[in-house]
Amino acid sequence: MNVDDLIAIDIHTHAEEPCGCHPDDGYDDFQAAMATYFKAPYEHPPTMVETAAYYREKKIGCVIFPVDAERETGFRRYANEEVAGIAAENSDIMIPFASIDPAKGKAGAREARRLIDEFGIKGFKFHPTMQGFYPNDRSAYVLYEAIAEAGAIALFHTGQTGVGSGMRGGMGMRMKYSNPIHLDDVAVDFPDMPIIMAHPSFPWQEEALAIAQHKPNVYIDMSGWSPKYFPPILVKYANSILRHKMLFGSDWPVIKPDRWLADFEKLEMKDEVRPLILKENARRLLKI
Repeated sequence: MNVDDLIAIDIHTHAEEPCGCHPDDGYDDFQAAMATYFKAPYEHPPTMVETAAYYREKKIGCVIFPVDAERETGFRRYANEEVAGIAAENSDIMIPFASIDPAKGKAGAREARRLIDEFGIKGFKFHPTMQGFYPNDRSAYVLYEAIAEAGAIALFHTGQTGVGSGMRGGMGMRMKYSNPIHLDDVAVDFPDMPIIMAHPSFPWQEEALAIAQHKPNVYIDMSGWSPKYFPPILVKYANSILRHKMLFGSDWPVIKPDRWLADFEKLEMKDEVRPLILKENARRLLKI
């Protein structure tokens, strides 16, 4: 990856159908509800190869990952190895993260070490609401230990989610797990593990900003929302004391970078802050 040639690095993209196959019968209603919630600009989720082509054309690097939520949702997970393999074939534009349900305990920790050593995985995506766990539950720590030992990154969904929105019972998704305050404990107990809190953390935005300011190893990605909907306090902190902690993310494929970047241009953001958010902060965090 030649970062100097890129206009941005998108820290938050999803590998929806890495093999180009219909993933899971139970996935259809869920995907339809997600598309409605986000007014998603596609009929079928793009494959990873299609994703790579899009990002290559736009000259945007991307961190890409699946979500392992088999236990809580019943949906088959995409193999981390497959995601990593396709990312390796498109390494000029893609950086692979993996996902492991913390409930897998020591087996999950073994998988994490193998993925890092053999597949070049740079970080791990957690979705507490989809995976049904509090991030500071000590049962997850054996997995965090493996991640921290390798110097990899832990990225956590925070705040409200489009997953299950409008579906009966919210598809069983419980938003309480994604309150960012639970990550304060993780940041204390793993002070050298980079932690990314994904999305504006509605309705707990101030908790997220406080943690990112207080803990040196905690960052915020600005994915999942168009910038025109950002809370004023998020913009204020991004423009000032957290300018080195904010990361561009789109939440592809439900939000395209084109839309996010166009709305970001209209945001009242200092000229010297824009390149930090779009690329330089991620470049430093990812060590590329």
